[in-house]
Parts: sequence; C-alpha cells; structure tokens
Amino acid sequence: MRRKVVIIGAGCAGYTAAIYAARAGLEPVVITGENVGGQLTLTHEIENYPGFIHPLSGIELTDNMYEQAKRLGAEFIIDNVEKISSHSHPFVIHTSQDRHIETDSIILATGASARWLHVPGEEQFRGKGVSACATCDGFFYRGKTVIVIGGGNTAVYESIYLSDIAEKVYHVHRGDFFRCEKVLEEQLLQKENVEIIWNSEVTEIMGDQGVERARVVNRQTNEDQILEIDGIFVAIGQEPSTKFLKGSVDLDDRGFILTKPDSTQTTIEGIFAAGDAMNPTFQQAIIAAGTGCQAALEVEKYLIKRQK
Repeated sequence: MRRKVVIIGAGCAGYTAAIYAARAGLEPVVITGENVGGQLTLTHEIENYPGFIHPLSGIELTDNMYEQAKRLGAEFIIDNVEKISSHSHPFVIHTSQDRHIETDSIILATGASARWLHVPGEEQFRGKGVSACATCDGFFYRGKTVIVIGGGNTAVYESIYLSDIAEKVYHVHRGDFFRCEKVLEEQLLQKENVEIIWNSEVTEIMGDQGVERARVVNRQTNEDQILEIDGIFVAIGQEPSTKFLKGSVDLDDRGFILTKPDSTQTTIEGIFAAGDAMNPTFQQAIIAAGTGCQAALEVEKYLIKRQK
C-alpha cells in the first residue's frame, strides 16, 4: 500500500488535516491510534469553539469532524503506529497489526495527554468535576468552589483565571514555592478568594454523581483535611504521545515534536506535525485544528514541489 499522505492521530488536528487533505485530492489515510477523538472527548461541554451557538460535548464535536472528513473521502484505519522509517523515501509506517504503509508524506497529529494524579475517584469523575483545562471548563464553575493542583506556570495561571469565575479557589501544591514566573505568582497572591495550601497533595476525590469533596494531605505532618468543593483542575503537566517517534524525528527534552519556525515541517522533509504533540504551550481545540489545516496545506505544497 502506498499513499500520498498518511495522518497519524484522530483528534482535532488529525481530523482537520484529513478534511483539508481530502479537499485537495490527496486521498488521505488516517491511522487513528487508541485515543480516537483525542483529549477533547473528555470534555463534557464546549462553549468556546467558533460556529456553535449552544454548547456541545467534545464527543459530538469530534464525531462531526470525523463524519465530515469521511464524507470528503478520507480513509480511516483503526490501528497503532509502532515505528516510522523516516530516513529513506518513500517513508514506511509500521503498525501493531503488521501493516507496512508506504507514503510520500506524513502528518503527525498524535496529541498529548494530561498528567493525572492517579488517586481514587479521579478517573471516575473525569468530565464530571475533574478537568485538566480551566480555559475549557472553568465557565461551568461560576460562583462555585474549586481546587487547582500544580506548581508551574499553567497551574498558577489556571488559579488566576478561575479566581475571576469561582467563588473560592484552593490552590494545592506539593512544594513550598511555585516554579512559575514571578509576575504570575504576584498576581495569584493578590487574589483574595485564592487560598494556597503548601506542601500538600490531593489523595482522594469523593462524591455521588459528581465531585463533592477532596481529601488533602500535608506531606510534612501527614495531617489531612476534607474540603467541600465542586470541581478539581489538575495542572501538573502534559505528556506528548510521541515515544514511538524517537529516532524518526527530532523531539525536545519533554518529547514534543520540533518544527521549523512558522511552519509545521519537522526536522525531516516531508514529515509535518500538528496539534498538541508539537505545541507545549496552548492545548486548545481551535489551535490544534488550525495547525492541522496548516500541515495539510504544507503537505499539498510539498507534494506539488516533488512532482516538478
């Protein structure tokens, strides 16, 4: 099997790349991986994706993208990529189901996943009070009480953001100082409705139909307290889904795919990247979709150039 373009990943970036590649007549093949729909499927309601007057679930949005790409002619293969032979042309994609797909170009849209606490109740309440994105879900906690967990820029920013929405924000950090920019820390400390709980961890999340309480344990004294809350935002980092790419394209020290300035082109000509796997800063659906579009347009230009 030889293809003009293979897209690896079936989230916002991958679906958008498939839509644009299909419209360009490139007959794209999308290898979905296990996480079909990407992180967005964990979001209960989305209000900030342009074009939708009323909220919709992440699953609804990604299902719509899938159906649109399929209608335009994209082909989908449910399989996992194990390795890419990227140092000769055509590229060869090796999958867990023993497929060997030759392709003239590749779009890597493998996404990233939030790092989680792995404590009782966390998985049970994902999308029902446990979130990894305040920008995505913060609106639904207006006038309520929430916890933010983490000590870096993202966590501190999320507490600042939520302090203007929620009535009360508990910021739980396992250390005794923040690892964020000083200006962010100063902004956070000025927030009267934010209470910082140092040297502590959330060890259990409880509730009935949704999050209602959390157990917070002080790491130094082993004393615990139960906080009455409505939601928890976990901001302890993102982990890109790129382990299988080591040796195929260049990654940064965190595993995110490196691309050329103002481009989705990776360090290998003909291989492009889109979405959260190449963007450690902004994990937003609209940004992932935008880079998916850009990658498809760059693939089209690359293939035309190769034909000349």
